[in-house]
Amino acid sequence: MRFADIGQQLRAYRLESGLRAEEIAARLGVSRAALYRYEKGEVIKLDTIRRLAELLKISPLSLLGIGIDYFSRPLAFQERLRQLEEEADQILVFGGSVCFQVASDAYEAALNEAWAEAAEAGGDPIQGRGQAEQALSILSMRRKLYQQRRPSIIAILSEAALRRSLEDGIAGSLATSERGRARGRAAAAAEIENLANLMEAVPIGLQIGLKEGPEPTGGFIVLRGRERAHVVTSPFPPDTSPAVGAGVAMITAADEAVSLHQRVAESAWRDALKGGVAASRLRALLHDASPTEAAA
Repeated sequence: MRFADIGQQLRAYRLESGLRAEEIAARLGVSRAALYRYEKGEVIKLDTIRRLAELLKISPLSLLGIGIDYFSRPLAFQERLRQLEEEADQILVFGGSVCFQVASDAYEAALNEAWAEAAEAGGDPIQGRGQAEQALSILSMRRKLYQQRRPSIIAILSEAALRRSLEDGIAGSLATSERGRARGRAAAAAEIENLANLMEAVPIGLQIGLKEGPEPTGGFIVLRGRERAHVVTSPFPPDTSPAVGAGVAMITAADEAVSLHQRVAESAWRDALKGGVAASRLRALLHDASPTEAAA
C-alpha cells in the first residue's frame, strides 16, 4: 500500500464528510495528532482504514485509491485536485472559462472579495469565513505549485462560457452587492485580456485554444503523472463558493475513461481557434461588452 496516497485520500474525504478532525479522532479512539500523521502518510493498519471508511461513509477501496472518487463539497474536491496536480506532468483542461493555474492575480483577488462578502451575508459568518480562507489557501497553493513544477498544460476554453463570465462576472452565481457584481465583471474582463495575451505569447509548455459554438455540456480535466493518469469531471468551477455544493464531482484512474476523454479533447483541440486568431476573438468579446460592463 502507498501510505502517502492513502493519507491524501483521507484528508480529502475528511473535508468531504464535514466532520472536524477532533470528531473523527475521538470516534476512532486516537489523538488528533495521530490522525494528522495518517494524513501525512504514516503507516496505517487495514483495520484502521476499515474503521475510517465507516466513519466517513465511504468504501475502504476509496481510501486505497481504487475505483471512483465522489465529492459533493467543493472544498474537498479542490483539495483532491490539488493533490493530483502535485504529481501531474501534463494537464489537459476542456471547457469552462478559466485555466486556473495561469489565472491573473485579479482573478484570485475577485474570488477573495466575493467569497468574503457572501460569508458575511450567510447564516454563519464565522464558518463561512473559515471555509473561504481554506478554499483560497488551496487555490493559492495550486497556482504556486504550477509555478514551481511547470507541468505542460493544454487548455481548450469555451467561447460561450467566457461570454457568460463577462455578463455575470467572477463568482457570478453568488448573491453579492451591485458593487461586488461590478468588481466581478471587471475581473472577468481582465482575465479575458490575460488569456488573450497568453494566446499570443504562447509560453513554453502552455497552449490555450478557444472552442467556438455552444458551451460543452460537460467539461473535464485529464491529469497525467509518471505512474498513472486521472480524469476529473466536476460541476464546480473554480469560482464556486466553498460553502455550496450543487452536484457531484468524480475522479477516476480507469484506463478506458482516460482514453475516451483524451480522444474527445484531441478532437476539440484540432478544431479550436489558436494563437493570434483566438486572441483576436477574445478581444472582440471585450469590445462587444456593454459600456457598463466595460466601464466596470
